Amino acid sequence: MTSRTVAVALGFAGIAALCAPAEAQSIKQAQDSYFLAAKADLEKILARQPNTKKAKNIILFVGDGMSIPTVTAARILDGQRRGGDGESNSLAFETLLPYVALSKTYTHDSQVADSAPTATAMVSGVKSVNGTIGVDQHVVVGNCASQKGNEVTTIFELAEKAGLSTGIITTTRITHATPAAAYAKTAGRDWEVDTNLPGPAKAAGCKDIATQLIEWPAGNGFEVIFGGGRSYFLPKEAADPEYEGKTGARADGRNLVEEWQRKYNDGVYVWNKAQFDSIDPAKTGHVLGLFERSHMQYEAEREKDKAGEPSLAEMTTKAIDLLSQNKEGFVLMVEGGRIDHAHHDGKAGLALLDTLALDEAVKAAYAKVNPEETLIILTADHSHVFSISGYPKRGNPILGLAGYGLDGKPYTTLGYLNGPGAKANEPRADLNGVDTTSLDFRQQALIPLDAESHAGDDVAIFAQGPSAHLFQGVIEQNMIFHVMTHASGLLEKAGTESAAVK
Repeated sequence: MTSRTVAVALGFAGIAALCAPAEAQSIKQAQDSYFLAAKADLEKILARQPNTKKAKNIILFVGDGMSIPTVTAARILDGQRRGGDGESNSLAFETLLPYVALSKTYTHDSQVADSAPTATAMVSGVKSVNGTIGVDQHVVVGNCASQKGNEVTTIFELAEKAGLSTGIITTTRITHATPAAAYAKTAGRDWEVDTNLPGPAKAAGCKDIATQLIEWPAGNGFEVIFGGGRSYFLPKEAADPEYEGKTGARADGRNLVEEWQRKYNDGVYVWNKAQFDSIDPAKTGHVLGLFERSHMQYEAEREKDKAGEPSLAEMTTKAIDLLSQNKEGFVLMVEGGRIDHAHHDGKAGLALLDTLALDEAVKAAYAKVNPEETLIILTADHSHVFSISGYPKRGNPILGLAGYGLDGKPYTTLGYLNGPGAKANEPRADLNGVDTTSLDFRQQALIPLDAESHAGDDVAIFAQGPSAHLFQGVIEQNMIFHVMTHASGLLEKAGTESAAVK
């Protein structure tokens, strides 16, 4: 054999080696379980094809305050509650909604946002000002007159104009910031009821948020409204149907529930679980469900409610049954609003269970719709100063202790930078012998505040369905509206100038 022949043979051998499967190339970790799992994940991603069809339906899930650490901690808790490995567990939405991006949540005037302008950004496509709803950057907080000419059009108004059905669901008051962004225009997010309207705002003709919902002029109104906040729709003279001795909160004498009922011949009003269960979607065109005087119960406490409350998943399922009667499609917002409240109270366990309730709602929605024609998005409006810290061992209870500080006292894996978990001028409490896994346990904080605060870090966006692949990289929060209108063609359907992503 000549030297040239040997060289050619060696060359072919080298090429063959390069073309051989990885397992045949002496990769020592080729049979490692993590290696094989990652390889399988890569195959799934390679097989994924973007859906470029038009979206018939849009469902926007909002986990209020659902920061990335909240998602991680909820994932671990979910796995541990089911007796498995929490760290490698996946929540339903993490599997069902494969396209992921990061959302920048700052507002026009603030590094750290509140829920009002962030919700406005998602449903209207513009960044605006903390403390305001349904208006643009030119509004002045608390100044009723500044609203005029600065109102924005929401995707729900576009949907109604185009003949689609619309719905809003929340576990907070239906007049609270996130759901209110679907319909209200106000320079004051706290103007939820007439008694909260300042004198100058009343004199200038501004309306409270509850009134704006009942008088919403878009199309034939929301087909589905589920949430809390019943007292803001009832006059002070009206007894609350659930709580003895309690009445409505309105001073203007208006009973907005009765006004809503007179507005819709096909409408059904419900305030408890039995009435909710009896709703027949085939015979109901509009439904108003107000299940609490104020916010609905935390998921962990829902079963204790005497009148009964539907879960977020049950409300989502019922809403889809109702909205699907319209063959043109629908736009639905579903908010897990009490994640935020639990974080403000420094109670991580309650926040995580409400996150898992939201996960169940996403799973229920996915099973109810045709995912090929439905754009499903899950995101958060803002973050919280909530962290997962220390060096706890794999499998350590996520609500448990992580280690000891230099003060000789144990600390929990989950904690807050600020909030009611810290006491002014008091040393850090000794957690020895304390059941930190109790859902009512308040995690410790560094800086004492009456309520824990929001944070300014990015939040995640998860999506699937038509145009879901457009959620990629780090994007502005108001981009969510533009992806939704592009996917659905609602700007064109509503007869407005297209601002769709090309």
